Amino acid sequence: MKALALTVLTTTDDEVKARALAAGAVEARLAACAQIAGPVTSVYRWQGDTETAQEWQVLLKTTTDGYEALESWLLEAHDYGTPEIIATPVVRGSAAYLAWIDGETGGA
Repeated sequence: MKALALTVLTTTDDEVKARALAAGAVEARLAACAQIAGPVTSVYRWQGDTETAQEWQVLLKTTTDGYEALESWLLEAHDYGTPEIIATPVVRGSAAYLAWIDGETGGA
C-alpha cells in the first residue's frame, strides 16, 4: 500500500532561509516539492507576550512514511528554537500527482 501524502507547513523570518529550507528538503528527497509564500504577517503568543512578525511560509509535499525524517531534518536545519512544523493529510488528489510525491520521496 502506498503511503498517504502530506503537506507540511513551516515558516521562517527571511526569504533566503525559506529558499534554503525548501531546496534542502527537496534535494535530500524528504519532500517532492516545496512552495514558498510570503511575506505573511504572523501574530502569535511567545513567552508571555503577543508578537507580530513578517514570515515566509514553506509548504512541503511528502508522505506519512517520510514525515519523521523530514521533521528531524527541519528541526536541525531551522534556526527557530521552536519552529512551526504542521502536517496535514491529503485526503484526495490526482492519482498521478500523489504517485509522483510517493516516488520522489523514496516510495516504490
